[in-house]
Amino acid sequence: MIQRKTASAQPSVIARFPATAKLFVLDTNVLMHDPTSLFRFQEHDLYVPMATLEELDNNKIGMSEVARNARQASRYLDEMITRWSGAIADGIALAVHGDKSATGRLFLQTEAINGELPARLASGKSDNQILAVVKHLQELHPKRQVILVSKDINMRIKARALGLAAEDYFNDKALEDTDLLYTGARELPGDFWDSHGKDMESWQQGGHTYYRVRGPLCPKLLVNEFVYLESDRPFHAQVKEVSGRTAILMTLRDYTSQRHNVWGINARNREQNFALNILMNPQVDFVTLLGQAGTGKTLVALAAGLMQTLEHKIYSEIIMTRVTVPVGEDIGFLPGTEEEKMNPWMGALEDNLDVLNKTDEEAGEWGRAATRDLIRSRIKVKSLNFMRGRTFIQKYLIIDEAQNLTPKQMKTLITRAGPGTKVVCLGNIAQIDTPYLTEGSSGLTFVVDHMKGWPHSGHVTLTRGERSRLADYAAEAL
Repeated sequence: MIQRKTASAQPSVIARFPATAKLFVLDTNVLMHDPTSLFRFQEHDLYVPMATLEELDNNKIGMSEVARNARQASRYLDEMITRWSGAIADGIALAVHGDKSATGRLFLQTEAINGELPARLASGKSDNQILAVVKHLQELHPKRQVILVSKDINMRIKARALGLAAEDYFNDKALEDTDLLYTGARELPGDFWDSHGKDMESWQQGGHTYYRVRGPLCPKLLVNEFVYLESDRPFHAQVKEVSGRTAILMTLRDYTSQRHNVWGINARNREQNFALNILMNPQVDFVTLLGQAGTGKTLVALAAGLMQTLEHKIYSEIIMTRVTVPVGEDIGFLPGTEEEKMNPWMGALEDNLDVLNKTDEEAGEWGRAATRDLIRSRIKVKSLNFMRGRTFIQKYLIIDEAQNLTPKQMKTLITRAGPGTKVVCLGNIAQIDTPYLTEGSSGLTFVVDHMKGWPHSGHVTLTRGERSRLADYAAEAL
């Protein structure tokens, strides 16, 4: 219940700190989304209302990611309060307990606050109590910017309707504009050879031609980035090394040719060819493939996995997993073992295995049935829920629908990789089903942005749909 109070000691303490530093009031969902948000506001001060603490307490029970985050946020707060020798009302220095870049202070609501809200807003609701605190602080400190930080859109709308400053939590976003996301491929300018061909060196090694080029574009290139020049004589290559204004380019294997098919399939476009080149490279441990529905992400990843597992013997088995976020209503609990429970989520696996199995036309029905059984024995379907603490050795791990993972979940999965394991993440950041996750804050966007340029990782954004003319048109028109 929000109560009236007389002049408070706490707000005057807040006023002693620089007016240039903003005062951010944290909503509960920010802490439940990212517990480390307490240390992400640099020189600015934070204020945690009592209603936020109450909601953290209500959401701490369970094994979900939200419950774990609520417990972690409570641990951070408890640790800071326990170690702080001064008065809590004076504010707790964040730099002592977290990242040294957090030079602000944390204030907890230590007494009842009155903020008069319109009568139509129920005072017993936690959201409205937080809004009342923001309004009170704003009135008490007109020279400071008091801003509510919430991931709840409706909460931000209500705040702005009441004339209060409110914004989303941006620190978890890898990029503000996903149009700037690394695509893994770069079109070379038409005069590339004129401006970069002087003193060029070339040699052949391992079936590939290498070019050492020098010029103004070289410092902008990233290791394992694909470059192409479409002309009378198309040039497709991969950047192998960058050193100042010098770069080494390596020509690609042409997987569009039937001679270089991968488990019976060929690349149908330039980006699929790039994807197969990076997937079939055993020196690359981490691959991300982005693209809308029907671009062939799962098919090329699975074909490359089968080829390297069953024929080249590089990996011992394929492990496939995905986030179990339903598009519509949840159908409830499923019977059976872990693998049987995951089967309804693995329609994409079944569909692509059907395509790959039909490529072997000479084997006949019996041969195809034997191949299907062999493939089945080498593909394991696992749930994400039981990944923590595991180590995969010499496995080919495919994470499907990776756009629904948070950056923390993505880190948990990728760090499961042991010696000789390759991790392939597939997804479409335009189809996110997880609440509070956006294109900019998705774990898939996060890893694409942070892993680019590492010599043992590669990324390709697939742009052209190859499923059917109906699927292609629907993806554009609808």
